[in-house]
Amino acid sequence: MGILLIVLSPILISGTSKQEASVIAPVVVTISGATPSINISTSGKLSAQADALYDSMKLKRAGLSKKAFEFAWKGYQYMLSRKLLRKTDVLSICDFSQSSRRKRLYIIDLETMKLLINTHVAHGRNSGNEFAKFFSNSEESHKSSLGFYVTRNTYWGGHGLSLQIEGLERGINDKANERKIVVHGSDYVGDRFLRSNPFNGRSFGCPAVPSKLTTKVINTIKNGSCFFIYHPTKNYISKSRILNG
Repeated sequence: MGILLIVLSPILISGTSKQEASVIAPVVVTISGATPSINISTSGKLSAQADALYDSMKLKRAGLSKKAFEFAWKGYQYMLSRKLLRKTDVLSICDFSQSSRRKRLYIIDLETMKLLINTHVAHGRNSGNEFAKFFSNSEESHKSSLGFYVTRNTYWGGHGLSLQIEGLERGINDKANERKIVVHGSDYVGDRFLRSNPFNGRSFGCPAVPSKLTTKVINTIKNGSCFFIYHPTKNYISKSRILNG
């Protein structure tokens, strides 16, 4: 199987207690020194691929930002070319340009080119209320961190089944492990919570998902797939070496 992968009152928060075979041939990335560089023609091909896939999968209808998908596709191809992915058939995207009321986590099957899972996902309590606006890589910031991650191993913690994710972008999300940023389930995320609250609850920075979908989400994306957290903030877009390599 393959896959493309806030609350006013009360304030609910959480954190945690302290195949490699792509169906689509990867675009070759030219490496110059320690910094990868993508030439204009390659970048153009990636954008064209992303546009075609976005339209064919009808992702606009699902609410996913076209720019979020384009960036996710570029990053996925970068990670694929650098052999950073063990699970190459899954791409997950958290589209934090959307309201937390929206189902803004997208998990896409890259073999069938279908959207497998579309559900709610929380952002950090200090990133904003209904909309995420502020991001950080610092410990105790209780903010979300943008950028590209690789999913790692599962474990059983204070929130039940949880999934470790490794941030790949220095100065942007590489403190995820120290911050205990993981994918986990929570009752403050999902349709039931929204029936009595203006928007979903917020975490300590973890991309928390509805409790009833925790097992399905984690088992689908665990063990080496691409996980991308998007927001159109220019600060991230200009600093990301993966997007600007």
